Amino acid sequence: MSIISDDKDIKEIKKADKNVNIKPETIEYDKNFENTIRPKTFETYIGQSALKETLKISIEAAKKRELPLDHLLFYGPPGLGKTTLAGVIAEQMGVDIKITSAPALERPRDIIGILMSLKGGEILFIDEIHRLNRVAEEILYPAMEDFSLDMTTGKAQTVKTLRLPLPKFTLIGATTKAGALSGPLRDRFGIIHRLEFYTEDELTQVVKRTSSILDIAITEEGAKAIARRSRGTPRIANRLVKRVSDYALVKNNGKITEDIANKSLDILNIDDIGLDTTDRNLLKLIIEKFNGGPVGIETLAAALGEDVRTLEDVSEPYLLQIGFLQRTPRGRKVSPAACKHLGYKNFSEQQSLF
Repeated sequence: MSIISDDKDIKEIKKADKNVNIKPETIEYDKNFENTIRPKTFETYIGQSALKETLKISIEAAKKRELPLDHLLFYGPPGLGKTTLAGVIAEQMGVDIKITSAPALERPRDIIGILMSLKGGEILFIDEIHRLNRVAEEILYPAMEDFSLDMTTGKAQTVKTLRLPLPKFTLIGATTKAGALSGPLRDRFGIIHRLEFYTEDELTQVVKRTSSILDIAITEEGAKAIARRSRGTPRIANRLVKRVSDYALVKNNGKITEDIANKSLDILNIDDIGLDTTDRNLLKLIIEKFNGGPVGIETLAAALGEDVRTLEDVSEPYLLQIGFLQRTPRGRKVSPAACKHLGYKNFSEQQSLF
């Protein structure tokens, strides 16, 4: 339950949509923005085929009932298109979307202001929703379940409880750590889906589409070369397209071929399966300094001079996905496949780790 000190505060909150009591990170989805590489429809959204089919059915059912879509929770590694998918859903539902992130909702008034500025059927997208503070989370409970805000006014013996109605809306939450959400919050989402890493073929399509939008000449082999090193992640693929196009502009009149893509990515220290310097340093550290593991993540972060969250959210998901890293009750441990990839051919024979 949120606590508002007096009636003056309530009046200020009711003006939130005019005063724009929203952090800079909160923006309205601009469906007329044609230059973005974000797809606007399910047809142009590449990958996540099973999820798209499920969402199409849910959206069609919501339209026939003339009701907002159930609250949705998307989880999975970063860069897989959770924010983009929320925009596609808003486009398909024919409604506006407000986008913010949990760290931006520091005070009760931040989340209350956004909720009271929503119109019927609109979508509120909260990224990193696992980082919501307790007060903001408790405000969301009645908002999601009953479409209302519970507040108290006055002090001491003059305290009054108010319940303000909200228009029916859809909350879409995105997180890289579904397990970090509290049970009560997670249970209020009607639709929960995990986004999966992309296949090489899907990433090739992403690379070709992005290149077309940015008017970059690229061959099929060049697109595949970039896709192979994109760690199964569209965001990384799009970033690499830009970096490779810079190299191609200087070395090959702007055309990306397989040879140009490989040479430019080698310069960026991204190997043939997408491992970067941080990934390799992490694996080498475990092998050379800790006999292959197991070793705690805090120890690894301190030894590498990296933040624990960076290792957990950026490096580990892909290394776990390809089987190079293992999580055990005692800590992280490298696999024989990782040793072989890094050139430790006799490592598994010399050490009794595996």
